[in-house]
Amino acid sequence: MKVAIMQPYLFPYLGYWQLIKSVDTFVILDDVNFIKRGYINRNSILVNNNVHMFSVPVDKPSQNKLIMDTKLKFSRDEKEKFLKTIYLSYKKAKCFEAVYDKLKKIVLFDENGLTTYIENSLIEISRYLGIETEFKRSSDIYTSYNVKGEQRIIEKCKNLGANVYINPIGGISLYNREKFLNEGIKLYFIQMKRDKIIYKQFSDNFIDNLSIIDVLMFNTKDTILEMLDCYELIQN
Repeated sequence: MKVAIMQPYLFPYLGYWQLIKSVDTFVILDDVNFIKRGYINRNSILVNNNVHMFSVPVDKPSQNKLIMDTKLKFSRDEKEKFLKTIYLSYKKAKCFEAVYDKLKKIVLFDENGLTTYIENSLIEISRYLGIETEFKRSSDIYTSYNVKGEQRIIEKCKNLGANVYINPIGGISLYNREKFLNEGIKLYFIQMKRDKIIYKQFSDNFIDNLSIIDVLMFNTKDTILEMLDCYELIQN
């Protein structure tokens, strides 16, 4: 069984979805500390054809608080305002009619828990695209007390019965392939083939690394699924 483990990101970029699609079980890493000014509650879309970073408000954000214990402070009015920004920015996009109602349902989801809110968005978009990956929370998977870093990942993989662990390429220096192999787990790093992922936006100057919202607005399901397979798995 193939497993990936990552912090929950709200409407993340395409590479995050490649990781989801590449595995059988995707573990939402919610039992680690919240990261301020990261991508847990922020991402970027196009507004007036310029990169615009949006941020979903969090109640008393703290890097001393676990993600699973972090709450949103995202009122109905703020959700409506965010949806209006999406509407005005993308109403002329190719696939707007096909996806706006789905995004509206996700944004208006009535939940204050950060993990649950993001988990719902990941599942909803995955099912919309036809991705059947199973989602689990790290906090629901037993790990020994005080186990940290690489060993913690290995223990979670073993408890899930995984024989393959896939990690984003950015973590290639953090993990030792031999340690995973000694536990019967093959370690791979996923790297996007960026030259294969270019799509038509409003202008001819393609802007990459935007939220999945942008990808959904300009591409059909079939095209997105093709993009999600544009990667290679690397061993360190």
